[in-house]
Amino acid sequence: MTRILATLATVLLLALAGCGGDDEPSGGGGSTSGSGSSGGGGGQQLALAAPADGSLKFDKGELDAKAGTVTINFDNPSTAPHAVEIEGGGVDEQSDTVTEAKTSVTADLQAGEYTFFCPVGDHREQGMEGTLTVK
Repeated sequence: MTRILATLATVLLLALAGCGGDDEPSGGGGSTSGSGSSGGGGGQQLALAAPADGSLKFDKGELDAKAGTVTINFDNPSTAPHAVEIEGGGVDEQSDTVTEAKTSVTADLQAGEYTFFCPVGDHREQGMEGTLTVK
């Protein structure tokens, strides 16, 4: 009987030690800054950028996504101010206007075609426009 109790005590101690008695917070498990796919219900992340030389164009003229929550992550490395707006099907969502920075715009989208464009000045008329196809 003493041998069984000693064995159980040893197993219990080993189990407790294996649970990681480290009270320090871990370095990678805390907050995330929205990189990768979005949490909480899925959603799709799309990448879009403006050229560093300030040209009035996007790096892509067409984007594709699945229906649901869609986020366009926009990178504007130039000193020219730009933003991204999604429009169509009753949706009208716009990002912040940024220079030499990144921003994003998120919308709940149903299947269909939407337009994304830069709403700053006449940038849209100058060619900063594209089609977002949602399936």
